[in-house]
Amino acid sequence: MSKPVVIVGAGPAGLSAAVTLAKHKVASIILDEAPKPGGVVYRGPWRDTDALPHLDDKWKATSQSLREQYRQHQDLIDLRSLTRVLGPMADQHLLTAHEDTLSTIDYEQLILATGCQERSIPFPGWDMPGVMLLGGIQLQIKSGLVRPGHRCVITGTGPLLVLVACQLHKAGCDIAGIYEAAPFKDLARETLALLNRPQLALDGLSMMMYLKRHHIPMHYGWGVVKASGDPQVEQVTVAPYSKDWHPDVSRAETINADVLGVGYGFAARSQLAQLMGLDMQYDHMSGAIPVVDEWQRASVDNVYCAGDTVKFAGAEAAMLEGKIAAYSALKARNISMSNLDNEFKALRHQLEKSYRFRKGFDTAGYRRPGLLSLPEKDTVICRCEQVKKADIDNAINQGVKDVITLKMRTRVTMGDCQGKTCAHYCYDRLNESTTSPQPLIRPRFPLDPIPFAALEDDA
Repeated sequence: MSKPVVIVGAGPAGLSAAVTLAKHKVASIILDEAPKPGGVVYRGPWRDTDALPHLDDKWKATSQSLREQYRQHQDLIDLRSLTRVLGPMADQHLLTAHEDTLSTIDYEQLILATGCQERSIPFPGWDMPGVMLLGGIQLQIKSGLVRPGHRCVITGTGPLLVLVACQLHKAGCDIAGIYEAAPFKDLARETLALLNRPQLALDGLSMMMYLKRHHIPMHYGWGVVKASGDPQVEQVTVAPYSKDWHPDVSRAETINADVLGVGYGFAARSQLAQLMGLDMQYDHMSGAIPVVDEWQRASVDNVYCAGDTVKFAGAEAAMLEGKIAAYSALKARNISMSNLDNEFKALRHQLEKSYRFRKGFDTAGYRRPGLLSLPEKDTVICRCEQVKKADIDNAINQGVKDVITLKMRTRVTMGDCQGKTCAHYCYDRLNESTTSPQPLIRPRFPLDPIPFAALEDDA
């Protein structure tokens, strides 16, 4: 093998893999749709981070370290930003789009580090201006000091709620309240799991103390019911959740706010892996994920998967997986590496600790069926095709038992986003009404729309 390793994704996993390869004198090509490397977590602002007080010192140090490692080895790393991978072609080629130009790139070894996307939970008003997913809020304030609004309500589950609330407050927003769906006792029960990463646990305690110092209220066992306003969010209704996360609307409270941040978890961006024919499995928390072995090898020869593409466990775990994937690619090239076995064992040990840490939050914040009761009959579930909850209910009542048939009957998942927004609700809704395992929705080629300009004949 003599060609550069092709890496899809310039986030923590992709960059870690590229740097590891470069340290062993192996070139790589990174394809990434963003204008800057680092992924959603470490992409950072366009200007000096020292001028942005809402980004903490640890984040700045890690972000700068990752970019500095890239700069040190950029003679062996061909970073192609603003490049979208549209899907696989024959004979180990990928079709890509850069601006209005289509091209193909061939590979001998391929590392998929495509990351994750936020899981959308539909409720009345979820499509209004001012309702934002937490990752979107983070991306906005990390790209520069741009506040999404003035008075914010944060709802959902997981550690991102507290982190985003602290960042928004430091950016000048008034935080009306944080509403964590999991009861406090469920989180306390996972204390031992959280101690697998003591520094991260201490960081979390530090953020909780920040909330206390600034009198930002934290409510456990509460969550969103609806958002209302005209033409954008003006009020947010929250209520206590039952054990199964059904809202007790008799105790609902309404809060004046112009921003509602929502975060009920993440799902793998595995569409490219599916199109390539990799073996897949369905995970309740991460959605459809490729099957890999302990060396991050997928079911197709010389294809490796790393990071949130495989399992959502955070940026540090993604970097470890990226490094292991790179070592696996180097092994396939018969490149000699001293002390590899010990290095591999150390990486796997760190990775397992990260998995156990993340499992603590996943267990406490395991998505409950009560969330399915949030949408009303006229709530739009599929935004692309304007399919409402009533349409889905009618199809299921008429005997639809699988997501493929539901797709044909209602057109859910058939829009440009190919189900990235609505498919998770559809899976959960069908799993509520049937015990049969659900087939995966197969992505369509191309994965993203191709502009007409890209099809023009230059001649």
